[in-house]
Amino acid sequence: MRYNTDNRIVMTLDAGGTNFVFSAVQAEQEIIDPISIPADGASLEIVLKKIIQGFNEVKSLLKSAPVAISFCFPGPAEYELGIIGDLENLPTFKGGVALGPMLEEAFGIPVFINNDGDLFAYGEAISGLLPEINKRISTSNSPKTYQNLLGVTFGTGYGGGIVSRGQLFLGDNSAQGEINRMRNKLHSNASVEENVSIRGIKRIYCRETGLTNDTCPNPREIFEIGMGTREGNKEAAILAFHRMAEVAGDSIANAITLIDGLVVIGGGLAGAYPLFLQKLVDEMNSNLTTMLGTALDRMEIKAFNLEDENEFARFYEGDTREIKVPFSTRRIKYDPMKRIGVGISRLGTSKAVSIGAYAFALNKLDSK
Repeated sequence: MRYNTDNRIVMTLDAGGTNFVFSAVQAEQEIIDPISIPADGASLEIVLKKIIQGFNEVKSLLKSAPVAISFCFPGPAEYELGIIGDLENLPTFKGGVALGPMLEEAFGIPVFINNDGDLFAYGEAISGLLPEINKRISTSNSPKTYQNLLGVTFGTGYGGGIVSRGQLFLGDNSAQGEINRMRNKLHSNASVEENVSIRGIKRIYCRETGLTNDTCPNPREIFEIGMGTREGNKEAAILAFHRMAEVAGDSIANAITLIDGLVVIGGGLAGAYPLFLQKLVDEMNSNLTTMLGTALDRMEIKAFNLEDENEFARFYEGDTREIKVPFSTRRIKYDPMKRIGVGISRLGTSKAVSIGAYAFALNKLDSK
């Protein structure tokens, strides 16, 4: 469901370890210039007062009262209760902090907190990649419509979220979509995040070039080296992103086997997709081997690279045919080609999270 004509206002927060960035959203658009406040503080009380201060500053700029507060905050957490657990990047949060209930008492409106991967996926499902692909495919001869989406973010870490038929999937322990905890294909005793992250890209490039972490280029520079627009070890740069793609593709194939929907990629490393996306899709489409030595498709469905026009054309066309209804003169369209697409964020990660937070709050309010 879209909320692009809804006049209700929701106050939002993008909570990072360095800064708290506050804003307000109406009709799926930010309506004020974001307010940034340093996230550091010597005590929990200081940090909590900064959060209250930020939302008070936002509220003072609004022409009408907000109906809710909705934002992403790092985990571990019990998000449905608004309780934040022990955080590495905000060390004053220890032992369980009732952040949501505190803000509800301070502002007298409902408060919704989620993981950034979940809200990213929800934003892209509401007004990003999912509706775009459905709109484009509706002009084809295929009767296909996509209603499920796996959103993943490649950045400092590896995050995920699941949307099914308009609803954000919520687990029983606020641990849904934690794709970062899957096993690493290349390092069986490690998590996938060791490769699918900024540190993973830098580690491979450093290993191949003999550089230290302090002298290693940042991922954007490594991408430029791999594309041939900056001097450096091009083969090492390509290898770093290909290793990430192989591990990410394996984990996404595992996840999508259960979800069966489109995949959208965001996060700080998403812009490097020319170096990794096709390799990732190829990994998803690779074969397993049976105990008899025969090949078995990695997935029951075929994945297509939505950023490649030739791949998108095959995805778009499908295999539509008309079949006869038994004992009837009626014929119906049928597309037996089981397929999904993998694409890059259409909104940008930050905007997708913001829209996801907004839509989640209004959806919750409307369902009461």
